[in-house]
Amino acid sequence: MIDFSSIIARELSLNPEFTLNVINLLADGATVPFIARYRKEMTGSMDEVAIMAIRDRLHQLQELAKRRETVLNSIGEQGKLSAELRRQVEEAPTMAVLEDLYLPFRPKRRTRATIAREKGLEPLAKQLMAQHHDVRPELVSRKYISDEKGVADEDAALAGARDIMAEWISENAIARHKLRQLFQRGAMMRSKVAKGKEEEGEKYQIYFDAEEKASRAPSHRVLAMLRGEAEGFLKLSIEPSAIEAVELLERLFVRNQSASASQVQSAAFDSYKRLIQPSLETEMRQMLKERADAEAIRVFAENLRQLLMAAPLRGRNVLAIDPGFRTGCKVVCLDANGKLLHNETIYPHPPENKVKDSAAKIRSLVNAYRITAIAVGNGTAGRETEAFIRHIPFEGDMVAVMVNEAGASVYSASAVAREEFPDYDVTVRGAVSIGRRLIDPLAELVKIDPKSIGVGQYQHDVDQNALQGSLNDVVVNCVNQVGVDLNTASKELLTYVSGIGPALAKSIVDYRVKNGGFKSRRELIKVPRLGEKAFEQAAGFLRIPGAANPLDASAVHPESYPVVDAMVSKLGVTVANLMNSVELREKLNLAEFVTERVGLPTLTDIMAELSKPGRDPRNAYEVFEFDRNVHSVADLVVGMELPGIITNITNFGAFVDIGVHQDGLVHVSQLADRFVRDPNEVVSLNQKVMVRVLEVDVARKRINLTMKKK
Repeated sequence: MIDFSSIIARELSLNPEFTLNVINLLADGATVPFIARYRKEMTGSMDEVAIMAIRDRLHQLQELAKRRETVLNSIGEQGKLSAELRRQVEEAPTMAVLEDLYLPFRPKRRTRATIAREKGLEPLAKQLMAQHHDVRPELVSRKYISDEKGVADEDAALAGARDIMAEWISENAIARHKLRQLFQRGAMMRSKVAKGKEEEGEKYQIYFDAEEKASRAPSHRVLAMLRGEAEGFLKLSIEPSAIEAVELLERLFVRNQSASASQVQSAAFDSYKRLIQPSLETEMRQMLKERADAEAIRVFAENLRQLLMAAPLRGRNVLAIDPGFRTGCKVVCLDANGKLLHNETIYPHPPENKVKDSAAKIRSLVNAYRITAIAVGNGTAGRETEAFIRHIPFEGDMVAVMVNEAGASVYSASAVAREEFPDYDVTVRGAVSIGRRLIDPLAELVKIDPKSIGVGQYQHDVDQNALQGSLNDVVVNCVNQVGVDLNTASKELLTYVSGIGPALAKSIVDYRVKNGGFKSRRELIKVPRLGEKAFEQAAGFLRIPGAANPLDASAVHPESYPVVDAMVSKLGVTVANLMNSVELREKLNLAEFVTERVGLPTLTDIMAELSKPGRDPRNAYEVFEFDRNVHSVADLVVGMELPGIITNITNFGAFVDIGVHQDGLVHVSQLADRFVRDPNEVVSLNQKVMVRVLEVDVARKRINLTMKKK
């Protein structure tokens, strides 16, 4: 049995004992958030990133082990599994090395070498491969001439022998390993425009005659060139110097200056050009694609994390507007929990131009539903609607903000929206989604496929299963980091809670509808099919504000309630007293409460939670306004300084909404007055920034911006 934990610990520079504990916890059904938050003593306080790295590498090693077993069985069935070969297969560190070892034994289709063997030319190939000085190829090949076997003359015999030698060379594990290293070290990525596609493929013009070292090509350029090739606009090649590659093979296989060696030299050249180069180029493409995918997925995942963790606007009734011109602006009123109270349509813009009537209606709704915040979608007519709202004289303080509505249309037409609002059309659902994004972005955005939110980079080009898995990890970690109100959370939000999933989420909501709100965390056990294991995984991330036991509203796990009980018993106070008094908490010596299972990391977390029970880790909401004099691209002037919001981050820069219905790009070279390798070093999603206009292309709707001070 292979010890995966020691391999993973060594590769990731982790403690072997903690790594083994993580593997065992995962095997026992524990989730990543649960392990990170509530099993710190067992993991050395590893975070979610380290735990997911262990999980993912474990899966890779398990897949390698399965393939290794298949290879051993296949070679064994052929009666060719020597002790040395078994050792090499069992020690193969990667799938590529394993496949190189298996290549000579893999069942083959009918090849040129196969045909040559059928003609009886393998002994000739072996004789030539030996490269003895006294062997004259043109003479020894004569005895293999046979009309019956289809060998017409000496040249045909030698050609067949070279085909066999070429296959031997291509299947040599050492040769493939060295050439793979050459590819990884020195391959050049070259792209040319496909014949006759110059005009049609104009968007790929920068790649019409491009060349760069494959190992240094950034992910966005790799994905762009691969997409251009897939669409038929580019011709792409990835290979090192052919001369260097062939010379490498000659050093391995050509032993002297004999006539036989000359045949081996020809076979080596043919082997590289016909067999090895296409194979390794395919492998290199796959490696580059996987690397580019991983980077693009990382960027997407980080953007999604920042978007989901955006500051909520708590405790306010919200009026939300899905703006439009001809069809009017759909208006909804929501309470502080996002419940729909009212909806209707106003027509403040052309062609109706019912400005006064619309303003009066908005003021009436604000007063009737005690609205203190207005959310305006940033789509068509968004800036015009924002300007209209800002001209209305409200009686009290009013927060009016533009809200990114990316994906709202996807939600409004979804089964989730139809189930939630069966009696309303898509326009009402879209407006509700806009308002709820202001109240609690995380709770609303979990209802939408992350790929529809629009914060990715080449998201349709990357491995979709890998993308989905990574984005799901982000959503799960964000939801559990924030925590969920058990009595108000939607089924979709509950689905992402550790240990829950769609079926239990539905059961929880059904129980809530039938029995009213949960009075305690322990009541969760009454939910059908929610057993002790699911309770263990989920309970700490579920909150019940106002519960009889104040710990039920905190992130303290129920398994740690006895620890808190011991603390309050020692002090002779209540849990509420301990939560409300810094002086009482400072009297406790945590070392006194350490047990075999509960160590200082957990005790420290408990004390932090007691001081701020149920604390939301997200930042406080900050009101933002665009420049009121700028509404369209036509209003922009080079040199103009404008406020903006970061809407998307890629490897090559950040996109900024400056309120003109078209995001501008701040190239990575323009993000700061210093060199920036990764845009995430200096900007984050939803960050408020000041930018300066560098260039405006109205026809192509392109805006180049800078954040440099100079």
